[in-house]
Parts: sequence; structure tokens; C-alpha cells
Amino acid sequence: MQYKISVIMPALNEEENISTAVGNVVKSFDQLDVHGEIVVVNDGSTDQTKAIVEGLIEKYPCIQLICHDRPKGIGASYWEGIGKSRGEIVTMLPGDAENDAYEILRYLPLMEHVDIVIPFIYNQNVRSWKRRIISKFYKGIINLSFGMLLNYMNGSVMYRKCALQNITLKSSGFFYQTELLIKSIKSGYLYAEVPCALQQRVSGESKALTFKSLQKVIRGYLSTMASIYAVDRKKKPIMPDSVTALRHRQLNEIVDTVQPQFNAN
Repeated sequence: MQYKISVIMPALNEEENISTAVGNVVKSFDQLDVHGEIVVVNDGSTDQTKAIVEGLIEKYPCIQLICHDRPKGIGASYWEGIGKSRGEIVTMLPGDAENDAYEILRYLPLMEHVDIVIPFIYNQNVRSWKRRIISKFYKGIINLSFGMLLNYMNGSVMYRKCALQNITLKSSGFFYQTELLIKSIKSGYLYAEVPCALQQRVSGESKALTFKSLQKVIRGYLSTMASIYAVDRKKKPIMPDSVTALRHRQLNEIVDTVQPQFNAN
């Protein structure tokens, strides 16, 4: 079955949040009349996350479950979820229920005009002061290093799946979203930034600021720097079924129509 959008939901020990996260996505599908699926990637959870999702599948047939025997990382989980997804468009909503699916999915009509929709958090106060400072520093470093002017890099970005087809993802941890954004934007795909509200985490702790996660972010940053500026400097071709390719064809048609008139004059 073909879906309009696939929501990839990585989950590691989220037994207290996963039902809320899944229910929120299903509710948003109904509110927005969206034909979508949820791909839950159970990343080696040792709690009841898997059992809870298996129970939810009986209630919501739009869910498919992928299980890892051991944790592989949020980036690896997301990438595998994309590979198994059946949607024309993909996005990521973690199983911690911090993100309101409606806040993301309401921008789905914008995907008729661009290949990437990038949400940025406008209510940063829901996060700790430490997290806000780290995010601001991170944004500055990434924008400066890669010549970007983005407001946020690690949100629930919506991609037309074809725009990711020629990308090789190397980051298995939290840097994966930044890596995908940099590589897809550098390839020339059209994108738009949109405001988005973040919800307060109800239970558990974020895994983004652990020492192990930060190590992976640093490795991902250095790997992407090498890929962009040294190893793979050749620009990837725009996929023909993308919105960007369509806009290029339309522009060329206009030029072909107008140019003879200028030449005649």
C-alpha cells in the first residue's frame, strides 16, 4: 500500500511515552485527513516498548514495527525506517512524545512546492537553559562551517523521499539529521523553514546530551566536513521526480519560450 507520508518513530526504552506518541500521530492523521503510516523502530529497548507497540498494531493497522536486538542509534534507526517506509514523504517523530505531530503535519501541503520542510522551535523555553545554550552554539557552528543560514537542524524535518535517494548517511547518532540537511541542501533541493512548537517531555530523560551521544555528534560533524569539502565534492544530481526538478523544467520552458523573442529584437 502506498502512503502519502511515513512517520519514522525511533524508540529506545520509551514504555511510558510510546503510546502517547503513536496516538498523537494517529489523531493528527485523522484531523488533517492524511493517509499515513507510522514506522516504529524499537532500537534495542530492554523495557516493554516492543510489547506495547505490538498491542497498538492491533488497534492501528497503519503501524509497522522494526526491532533491533541491540541499540544502533537514532540515526541508524531513522535510516532503516526510511528504507522500510512506503510513503512518498518521510519525517521523524521520536517515541518520547516531545513533538506534537500536528505541528509538523499541518505543513504537508507545502511539500507541493518544495522537497524539504524544516521546522524550527519557537518556544525554546520548554527546554532547560543548558539545552538552549548548547543548541544556540551548535546552530552557530553548523551554519558557519557549512555556509548555512538555518534556524534549526535537529527537528522533525519532512523530506520528499526521492531527495534522499543519492545520499549516503554515515551518522548513526544524533548528528544524522544535520548531515541529511546539509547534504540535501548542498545538492540543490528546494526547502522552506516553518515555525513549530515543542511539547514538554512527560516522562524519562533526553538521550541527546549524554557523553556517548556528544561523541557521536563530533564524529558525525568531522565526517560530514570531510565529505562536503574533501572526499565527495561532486554535486549529486537532482532526482527527476522531485519538486526541484519540476521547477527547473518549468523555468527552462519559460526561457525557451522567451529567449527567441529577445534574439529577434
